Amino acid sequence: MRAKAMNPSPPEKTLAVNRKALHDYEILERYEAGIVLRGSEVKAARAGRINLRDSFARVKAGEVYLLNCHISPYAAASTHETLDPTRERKLLLHKREILRLAGRVQEKGLTLVPLRVYLKGPYIKVELALARGRKVYQKREVARQRAIEREVQEELKRWR
Repeated sequence: MRAKAMNPSPPEKTLAVNRKALHDYEILERYEAGIVLRGSEVKAARAGRINLRDSFARVKAGEVYLLNCHISPYAAASTHETLDPTRERKLLLHKREILRLAGRVQEKGLTLVPLRVYLKGPYIKVELALARGRKVYQKREVARQRAIEREVQEELKRWR
């Protein structure tokens, strides 16, 4: 009798990425959160009609909300319920994670920024980062370091 093969976890499909966040912020910690969506927002998000630019998260009354995240209306959806594309959406985290984030966000200069939205099995998840804003000169330095690292990798590739 053959043993059943274990099903590997389903691959993650990225729906949206906040590239600007990686440039503007220094990422300190990352968290995975579920997101509460209503009606046609699920189909629109699965279709990749989601924009994370200028979005952020905030802790209010022991819950975490995603603000300024734009999910375009789904074209084939019924018209009886129209949702604001930039409405605040609740994020699902464990209570201890919320308490930890609430404490850390109150520190000077820390904020919650969504890095990406992705599918994990049947669920839509948000990768949330605890981040510190970078100054303009820090952004230039990071860009310079990345360029140097890229050149070194190209040289190593040529030598192989």
